[in-house]
Amino acid sequence: MRRVVSRVFTPKATRSWEDTARRIATELVDGFVERGGGDWVELVAAPLPIRVILAILGVPEEDAGYLVELTDHLVEGTGDRPSLPDDAYGNITPVRLLPFNSPASHALFEYGEKMRGLRLAEPADDLVTGLVQAEADGERLTPAEYRNFFQLLVFAGNETTRTAIVHGGMAFADHPEQWEAMVSDPGLVMTAVDEVIRWSTPVLHMRRTASRDTELAGTPIAAGDKVVMWYAAANRDPDAFCDPFQFDVARTDNPHFAFGGGGPHFCLGAFLARMEIQVLLEEMVKRGVSLERQGEPERIASNFVHGVASVDLAVA
Repeated sequence: MRRVVSRVFTPKATRSWEDTARRIATELVDGFVERGGGDWVELVAAPLPIRVILAILGVPEEDAGYLVELTDHLVEGTGDRPSLPDDAYGNITPVRLLPFNSPASHALFEYGEKMRGLRLAEPADDLVTGLVQAEADGERLTPAEYRNFFQLLVFAGNETTRTAIVHGGMAFADHPEQWEAMVSDPGLVMTAVDEVIRWSTPVLHMRRTASRDTELAGTPIAAGDKVVMWYAAANRDPDAFCDPFQFDVARTDNPHFAFGGGGPHFCLGAFLARMEIQVLLEEMVKRGVSLERQGEPERIASNFVHGVASVDLAVA
């Protein structure tokens, strides 16, 4: 089924959504400027990627806020904050059920099932219809397989790009000389996109299970061993990056691991994320919008995602 979905996220297919992303980015940037700033997460970083992925899926845009709330609760389940209360009395889901058997997860499953029913009755030119009609080895997706794909696409197509945009905004506020360099030379936007992604490292680590005995960097690994890949460390590796703790929009040699590297499990949404960040930076550069910090961010308590719940930025 990955082959079915991946056709929607090729570089060529992704570019077909650029006008949609630019329209949304323009609306959000103009609104942020008119306000003189505010919560960068609420006003720009959160709505841009969720509205784009919902357009691709064929989900009503007015439901974006609700779905962002649900994915926020899924992220909270990776840290020390509780998920949604189980009932009106405020009973909290046991930690062992978080995040994917939590009330938030089930609410997202239910929403996806509602969309499945709508597209079975009335197919449309969108990804939900593609999932409903897709076949693997002559068989359609089961309802459970569809729900899992729907949840993955809403979660991954929203959360990680939002995190990159949040940290990008803070980085440009903290390093105004880098912003001025990009405004002076808009050609730097392309290298800035990957530097924002490296700098932010939206997913901090990923765990894998060894399928056979092997050795990595002189360390023996037995079949069945759990191996954790810390992307956050790899993206600050002085052997791989010159001045890794410097935010540099002109960095050209940038083999970051923010999307987990290459191979068969390359991030499906990598091209979409890059495009969304690119159009946002381009629209900000056009307007000469520079940012200033207004206090410290409220961070999401998680060692899995590098999330920020809110951060106030002002238009300089």
